[in-house]
Amino acid sequence: MPYSLYVCLQDEDKISAFSLDSGTGQLTPQAEVPVAGGPSVLATSPDRQVLYVGHRGSPAISSFRINQSTGGLAPQGTVGTEHAPTFLATDRTGRWLLSAYYQGGYAAVHPLGDDGAVGAPLLDRQDTANGAHAIATDPSNRFAFVPHIARLNDNVLEPPRENPGPNMILQFKFDPDTGRLSPNSTFRVEPTERLGPRHYCFHPTQDLVYFSNEQGCSVTGYRLDRATGNLAAVQTITTLPDGFTARNTCSQIHLTPSGQFLYVGNRGHNSIAGFAVDAATGRLTAIGQVPTEPVPSAFGLDPEGHFVFAAGTASGRLASYRVNAQTGAMTPLATYAVGQRPAAVLVSRFGN
Repeated sequence: MPYSLYVCLQDEDKISAFSLDSGTGQLTPQAEVPVAGGPSVLATSPDRQVLYVGHRGSPAISSFRINQSTGGLAPQGTVGTEHAPTFLATDRTGRWLLSAYYQGGYAAVHPLGDDGAVGAPLLDRQDTANGAHAIATDPSNRFAFVPHIARLNDNVLEPPRENPGPNMILQFKFDPDTGRLSPNSTFRVEPTERLGPRHYCFHPTQDLVYFSNEQGCSVTGYRLDRATGNLAAVQTITTLPDGFTARNTCSQIHLTPSGQFLYVGNRGHNSIAGFAVDAATGRLTAIGQVPTEPVPSAFGLDPEGHFVFAAGTASGRLASYRVNAQTGAMTPLATYAVGQRPAAVLVSRFGN
C-alpha cells in the first residue's frame, strides 16, 4: 500500500511531499507544492481523498485533492478565516471540518462539499477562551472537546513569562446532522494542577482519551462516559526523565492504531516520550525518551504505527524512527533536511 508524508514548511510557503517505503521507513522526495500564507496545520478526510491545510500567516483553510495514484496534491478550495486555525479535524462522516483558534479563542465548524472541498463560510462558532488548541469528535461522533493551555505564548526557546491561560477542557455536544456544536451539561473540566491540556487522541477500543499537557509536561488519561460525553481523569504521568528540571513544554500526542503505544513530544528536552498502554485498563507505563530534533512541535506516525517522523522547528530537519512492535521502543533510522520551520507532519495512505 503506497504512503505519502507531507510536511508544512511555514516560513517557505510550501508543502513538501515524500513517498514512504512502508517496509523500510525510507523517505524519497516527491514534490514541493506552493501554499501561500504560512501553511502550519494538516488534516485528512476520513476517506483519505482530501488534505486540509491551515494557514498561519494569512488566516485561511484550504483543501487539496490527493492523487490516488501518486499522492500528489491539487488545489481544491480555500476559505478565509478571522484568525489562524491552530487545529483541524473532520467529523467522523467527513461532512464537516472542525477547527480551533488559539489567538481568537473559539472553535468553529465549516461545511464541506460533496467532494470534501472547503470553501463555504463557517456554519458554527463557539467562543471559548484564548489558548484553544485542538478539537475533534469522539468515536460516536456526538461529542467534541477543546483543550486550553495554562500559559499563553509559551515559547520554549524563551524564558517563561507569567501569562496565565485558561487551563481547562471544554466539553461540547456535536450534532452530525446539522454540524453544530453546543455546550455539554458539564461544560468545563479544570485540572487541579497547572497542566495546560493541549492535544488529545482516543483509544481505539476503550473509553479513554489521552491529553498531552503543555505546561505540566505530562499525559493525562481521561475516562469518557459514552452516554454523557463527560471526561473524568484517571491518571497523569510525566513525559520527562527523573531529575530533569530545565525548560520544557509538551507538544503533540499520538497513539499507535493498535492502541499499544503512545508518544508525546518534549520541547526543550527535545525528545519523543514513549508509553506502553495496558491492554486491560489503558493505564500508561513510561518506556523512556528518545532524543530528537529541536524543537519537536510536530510529529506523526504512519497508518500502521511502524514508524515515527518528528520535525525540528528549530533545526529544519525531520528525524525518522522504527517502532518495535513488542516494546514500543524507537530506533533512529535517518534524518532529512526539509526546510524552514516544519510546522506539521502527516502520513497518509492513498490508493485502494
